[in-house]
Amino acid sequence: MTTTFRIAPSILSADFARLGEEVKSVIDAGADWIHFDVMDNHYVPNLTFGPMICQALKPHAKTTAGVAVPIDVHLMISPVDALAASFAEAGADLISFHPDASAHVHRSIQAIKSKGVKAGLVFNPAEPLDVLEWTIDEIDLILIMSVNPGFGGQSFIDSALRKIEQARKLIEASGKDIRLEVDGGIKVDNIRRVADAGADTFVAGSAIFGKPDYKGVIDQMRLALG
Repeated sequence: MTTTFRIAPSILSADFARLGEEVKSVIDAGADWIHFDVMDNHYVPNLTFGPMICQALKPHAKTTAGVAVPIDVHLMISPVDALAASFAEAGADLISFHPDASAHVHRSIQAIKSKGVKAGLVFNPAEPLDVLEWTIDEIDLILIMSVNPGFGGQSFIDSALRKIEQARKLIEASGKDIRLEVDGGIKVDNIRRVADAGADTFVAGSAIFGKPDYKGVIDQMRLALG
């Protein structure tokens, strides 16, 4: 079975003064998803985007042919439920959160899915995957953090590869169609290793938005993925 790889540029590294143009540019360059890093200066030490930004960017998240490009929202916030609902209403297509940020993980997953949005769980570098034993049948996405959350531009943590392998085995055992996404330090020179470990969706921030030619970088990533 051939794997469909998805590249999800993170607008955390985009030019905030021209976000609408940046989203359009990166979609024209071949992005599959647009990744939103939502930070609350509480769960993580930084403050980024609220639902209003998501709502404002939603009309820009489409190809030149008018096909909608999914908005992939990663909530680094606590508590989860109220803001998750607001992002669902603002047009998010996928919403993922950290299990340790929710008092009741099942309830948070169900609240997201009740809005017609796909739900995912996110795992920090030192966090075990144990909660998946109880939740894997409910979710559409597993996001493995290959840096500690809170800041863009960090280096990839190699131990994440073992966790990606572990998550892939759990997905295969579940028999479900679950995306396995990786976020943090993804670049042209390591994306193949991350794919070989089992990932199919790749968040890249500074590796794309930090370069003058977005299409050139995304093309190189696809070439590396083969």
